[in-house]
Amino acid sequence: MSLIQKPFIFLIVLCFTINLSAQKRAMTTDDGLNMIRLQGAYISPNGNQILYGKSVLDWAKNKRNTKYHSILPNGSDDYQFLGKDGGSNIQFSPDGKYISLTRTIEKKSQLFLLRANGGEAIQLSKHSESIRSYQWSPDSKKIYFLANQTLSKEAKKDKKDGYDHVVVDEGPNGQRASEWRHLFVIDVEDKKIQPLLKKELLIGNMKVSPDGKHIAYTARTENRRNQRDLSEIFFYHVADSSITQLTDNRAPEGGLAWSPDSKMLSFTAADDKRWELKNAKIWTVDVNTKSIQIRSGKFEGNIRGHYWAPDGKSIFFSGQQGINSNVYSLNLESGDYTNISNGTGTWRILGMDKSRSKMVLSFSDFDTPTDLYFSTVAPFQPKKLTSLNPWIEKDIELAKMEPVQWESTDGLSIEGLLFQPAKSASKKSPFLLHIHGGPAGVFSNSFSYCYHVWAGLGYVQLAPNVRGSSGYTDALLRGNMKDIGGGDYNDLMSGVDFVIDKGLIDSSKMAVRGWSYGGILGGTVIGKTNRFKAASLGAMVSDWRSEYGIGFNFDVRLWYIGGTFWENPKGYREKSALTHVEKVETPLLLLHGDKDITDTEAQSMMYFAALKDLGKTVRYLKFPREPHGFKEPCHIRTRDIEEIKWVQKHTLGKDWKPWERKKDKKEEEKEEKD
Repeated sequence: MSLIQKPFIFLIVLCFTINLSAQKRAMTTDDGLNMIRLQGAYISPNGNQILYGKSVLDWAKNKRNTKYHSILPNGSDDYQFLGKDGGSNIQFSPDGKYISLTRTIEKKSQLFLLRANGGEAIQLSKHSESIRSYQWSPDSKKIYFLANQTLSKEAKKDKKDGYDHVVVDEGPNGQRASEWRHLFVIDVEDKKIQPLLKKELLIGNMKVSPDGKHIAYTARTENRRNQRDLSEIFFYHVADSSITQLTDNRAPEGGLAWSPDSKMLSFTAADDKRWELKNAKIWTVDVNTKSIQIRSGKFEGNIRGHYWAPDGKSIFFSGQQGINSNVYSLNLESGDYTNISNGTGTWRILGMDKSRSKMVLSFSDFDTPTDLYFSTVAPFQPKKLTSLNPWIEKDIELAKMEPVQWESTDGLSIEGLLFQPAKSASKKSPFLLHIHGGPAGVFSNSFSYCYHVWAGLGYVQLAPNVRGSSGYTDALLRGNMKDIGGGDYNDLMSGVDFVIDKGLIDSSKMAVRGWSYGGILGGTVIGKTNRFKAASLGAMVSDWRSEYGIGFNFDVRLWYIGGTFWENPKGYREKSALTHVEKVETPLLLLHGDKDITDTEAQSMMYFAALKDLGKTVRYLKFPREPHGFKEPCHIRTRDIEEIKWVQKHTLGKDWKPWERKKDKKEEEKEEKD
C-alpha cells in the first residue's frame, strides 16, 4: 500500500465514525420509561440454571409487567419461562427439582409450584389471607410462610357494614388498620397448612436454618409507626415449638442469614444497643450462648445483602464505598475484607448457588444500563448474560460523567458526580443541581436516565453526596445531626461554586431540583439564596411541627433536629422552610402524591398556599393515588415533563415543547375499543 493511500483510507474511516456519532440523538423521558428493567434473578442450587425478570412498560394499562426468563450460565438458551399468568417471589427448592412462586388468586397471594425444567404451575396453597414471604425447608418437603391473621366472622361483618374505624397504635394497628402476622407451614405433598406461631406478633424477616431445626425471625409486639427499634430476633425451635429471644435492645435488626452448620446467625444492624445513625454492619449471634459480635467493623460504607461461605469462615456481601459498589469477602475472625470485583460502577449480588462458588449479579454505571451477569467467586470473571437495552448504546448520545471532590466551607471533603453534555460544555451552559433523598441517600455510579435527559437539553449537572449521605464513613453520615439545612446546605453551595470556578457554566442560568429530603433541603436552599432561576421540589416537608407523628419522621426526632417540638421548638421552627417562606424569590414547581405517608401531601399544600398568598411564582401538581415513590407511568411522564418545562421557562426563558410520544399497538387497539 502506498503512503498516499493510507491517509485516504483513514479519512474514510474517520468520516464514517463521525457520521455514526451524528446519527445518535438526545435521550427523552419516554426513552427512560421505555427501558426494560432487570427485575430480580435467581440461581438454582447447583448453579446450572438462572431465572430473571424483565420489567416491561405497558402504556395501555399504565403499569409495568414482569416477564420471567430462564437462561444458562454461559448466556445460551434464553427463553420466557413463565407464561402470561406470570408470578413473583420466585424460589428454587433446595433439591433443585421445583420452582415456587406466588400468584394472586381472588385478591389473595397464593403459592404455586412447577418443575424446574418447565411446565404448568400448579396451585399449592389456598390460604385465607395473602402469603407475604416464604422459605423452603432444607429437605424440600415443606414451605414455611408468613401471612396476616384471618379476621373473625364478626370483624369481617363489621367491616362490611361500615364499622371500620381504626384504633391508632393499638394492637396490630399503626396509623392504618392492620392484622398480626403469623408463621405457618404447608406440606408440599398433601397441601395441609399448619399454624406455628399464633402469638400477637408482627413478623418481618424469616430464615430457616440449614439443619431445619430452627426458624429465625424478627418480630415486634406492636405496630407503632416510627418505632422499628422495638423489633427483636427470635428462634422458633421446630422440634418442640418453643421460642428463644436472642436480642433485647432498642436497635432494629434485619438481613438474617444462617451459617452452614446452623450454629451462628448473622444479621445487619447499625448498632447492637440502640437505634444509631450509622451505616449498617454485619453481626453474628451464637445460637447456644446468645453471644453477639460485630464482624464488619473495619468496613466503612453501606452493606447490602450477605451470604455465608460454605466453610463458615467468611461472608460475601455487596458493599458501597463512595459512589461505587463492589462484591466483598469478609473474614469473620479478623474482620478484614477483600474487594472481589474491584471495579468502578455498581456491582450487586442477586443470588448464589448452594456451594457459594457461583453467583448472579447486576452491574451498571453512569452510561451502562443495568444487566445480568454470572461469575464464579474465584476467579471473579463476570459474563454478561443479558442486553436488555442495546439501543441505548447504539442510538442515544449519553452524558459524560466524572467523579469530583471539593472542600466545603469547613474544610470537609465532599464527593459528587459532575455530568456534562456529550458535546463539550461552555461558559454558556445552563446548570442543574440535584439533591438526593434521605437524608441518608446517596448518588451512585449507576445508570439513571434523568441525567442523560438533562444533558441532552444542554445542562451541566452536579449530584453532590453532602454530609449525611450513606456509603461513606459513619462520621460523614452523622455530619448533619441536629444541623439539617446547615452544613449540608454549605456543601451544596460550595459544590456549585466549584463548578462555576471550572468555567463550565453560566452562573446566571442555574436551577435546583430534589425529591423527599432533596425537596426538604431544596426548600432550605431557596429560602437562603436567590442564585437559582428555577426550582422543582417533590415530596417535601415544609413545616416539621405539623408533620410530627404523621410522616415517617423518627429520624428527625432522634437525629436531624433533635427532640420533640415542645423540647426543641426553636429547632423545629428554624429548620422548617415555611418559616422562611417570605424570603423565597425563586420560581418554584411543587410535586406531591396524595397517598404519600412518608412526607404527607399537606406539606406541599401549605408551602404552596403561603407562596401564593405572598404573590410568588409557584405551581403545584398533585398526583392522585401516588405514594412517596410514584408508580404510574403516565404520572411519572407528566411529572418529568412538567419539571423540564418549568426549568426551561424560568432558567432559559424557553417555551419548551415536550416530545411527542409514539403510541404502541396495544394503545391504538385500546383507543379503537374505547
